[in-house]
Amino acid sequence: MIKKFFSAVVVLQIFFMNFVYAQEIIDKPVPMSENRLRLTREYSQKHYGTSQTEIIPQAVVIHWTAGPTWESAYYTFYNDDRGDGTVNVSSQFIVDRDGTIYRITPENFLARHVIGYNHCAIGIENVGGVDNVEDLTDAQLAANIFLINYLRGKFPTIKYIFGHYQQTAARESGLYIENVQGYYSLKSDPGPKFMGELKKVFENDGLIFFPL
Repeated sequence: MIKKFFSAVVVLQIFFMNFVYAQEIIDKPVPMSENRLRLTREYSQKHYGTSQTEIIPQAVVIHWTAGPTWESAYYTFYNDDRGDGTVNVSSQFIVDRDGTIYRITPENFLARHVIGYNHCAIGIENVGGVDNVEDLTDAQLAANIFLINYLRGKFPTIKYIFGHYQQTAARESGLYIENVQGYYSLKSDPGPKFMGELKKVFENDGLIFFPL
């Protein structure tokens, strides 16, 4: 009985934080030039076999930036290309340490943030994780809860939530596509603690999670 009471208190605290910290999405778009669109189509064709710049979102992937400020993440994503002739990495959202949400690309834009799933996944980048330290904040948790609820309302096609480090486990979703052999990278973000908190909120609400 006591455990159930404290669980209820935690859930109420999370939803209270959601109400307090995450009532606004600030638009801070990176340049959406014709060159970025062209490079995105090229990336999509090479890796997914379709020349596209827009997606039908089916998953939300949670990240950390491994940097100390939202500005450092934003300007990492700012340029069209990575300097090697391919489209730059990016995401749809950056969430600052205080829970402030920045939308940096359109929600249905094919942003390059997770190998194998960019064709169907929206990315949320949380500021933190420097030196792989699991240090994301309660305010960021509340903001992620707000964003997931917002995105589910806008895109009923979203069924899966997973952390970047769960990219291999998420293949059981059937969403994974990668046409370039050996193209893969190991990730640790945003860590099982943060994903565990999100799972507590959403796992009985029709969304699918993967082992922590």
